Amino acid sequence: MSLGFDREHLSTLWQRQWPMGPPLAHELRAAYSDRWVRFHSLPSSKRYPETEDEYAVVLDRNNTVLEELFAGTDVYVLTTAWSSEPNGPQRPTRRREVHADGSLWMTFANETDPEPEFHTYTHLYADRRPWQRGSIDGILREVADNVLSGVLITDAGLQRIHHPYDGGADVILTTPDERDGARNRHTDWLSPHPTGL
Repeated sequence: MSLGFDREHLSTLWQRQWPMGPPLAHELRAAYSDRWVRFHSLPSSKRYPETEDEYAVVLDRNNTVLEELFAGTDVYVLTTAWSSEPNGPQRPTRRREVHADGSLWMTFANETDPEPEFHTYTHLYADRRPWQRGSIDGILREVADNVLSGVLITDAGLQRIHHPYDGGADVILTTPDERDGARNRHTDWLSPHPTGL
């Protein structure tokens, strides 16, 4: 059940809570690296699920962390689409199906290329809802299959961010200590790589 959202309030709150960057998932990890941790979705850092049992592991790991972050609160669910024209057809089309309650929040233009045919537009959609385990499983499955990307789940105060991607989730907490606590609860889900990637 979506509660809707106030675009202006959400934009103002984002600027206050995350001043070092826009709500583009791929930019947040670097901007807030002191509070960031990455969890892998499958054992042995396997990237893509191939069986229903593996999808169950992906969903369980994501929902476990989401529950730790957001139990008993409202969350914003943000999804992303792209187009080659400001109001042109958007990809991926599955975004509308799995995030039907998402309303357009903002659009970013990427017009750095001198050739207009290479300009792109990133559209962010949002809805606010009470957090409930399993409520975004459709979105998480599309992310696991690399159909959707740029998804963010955050509490109503925008204090914590969960960004699922195909292969895991980047989580940004309020402090390095909170990040360390989350990391210590799920050591089996961490990357063996020294950078945590």
